[in-house]
Formats: sequence, C-alpha cells, structure tokens
Amino acid sequence: MADKAMLSSLVKEHHVKQAARKELQESKRKEAVEAANNLTQALVDHLNVGVAQAYLNQKRLDTEAKHLHHNATNFAKQTQQWLQLVESFSGALKELGDVENWAKSIETDMRTVSSALEYAYKVTQESA
Repeated sequence: MADKAMLSSLVKEHHVKQAARKELQESKRKEAVEAANNLTQALVDHLNVGVAQAYLNQKRLDTEAKHLHHNATNFAKQTQQWLQLVESFSGALKELGDVENWAKSIETDMRTVSSALEYAYKVTQESA
C-alpha cells in the first residue's frame, strides 16, 4: 500500500507540475500573442504615419501642380498679349517707314518740279 500511496503521490505531483507547466506555457503564449499584437500595432502605426505623410505630400504636390498650371496659363496669356503688342508696334514702325519713304518720294518729286520751274524761269528771264 505504501507503494500505491507513493505512486499516487508521484502521479499527483506529476499532474501538479504538468498543470504548472501548462499554466506557465499559457502565460508565455499570452505574452507572445500580446508582444506580436504590440509589434503589429507598432508596424501598422509606423506604416500609417508613412502613408499619412505620403498622402499629405501628394496633396501638396497636387496643390502646387494646380498653382503652377494656373501660373503657366496666365503667363501664356500675358505672352500672347506681349506678342500682339510687339506685332502692333512693328506694324506702326512699318507704317512710319512707309510714310517716310512716301515723304522722301514727294520731296524728290518736289525738287524735280522746283528745279524745272527754276530752269523755266531762268530760260524765260534770259530770253526776255
């Protein structure tokens, strides 16, 4: 009977140790799951920070692109106005050149007429 009591005592001790090991294993498993969850949350948070930063950067880039497009459109309109102004100025200069040529032509014709009149006057003065 002593053997049986001793065996029973060893079995109980074995069950107690096994239960303690299971409890320790469960505790370690819970710690591991909690650590994995914490790591996962930290990684997700870190990723979310990066995604949020990328989103903000993209938003800023979109805003800057719209601003640049607006400025480029305004610059194109202003350039077109400048081209029209230069073309108008060029036309005015050409007209002035045409007027100058016309005036020189008239002046040449008037000198020719004046010379002819002077010659005619001299001829009539000499014959009189």
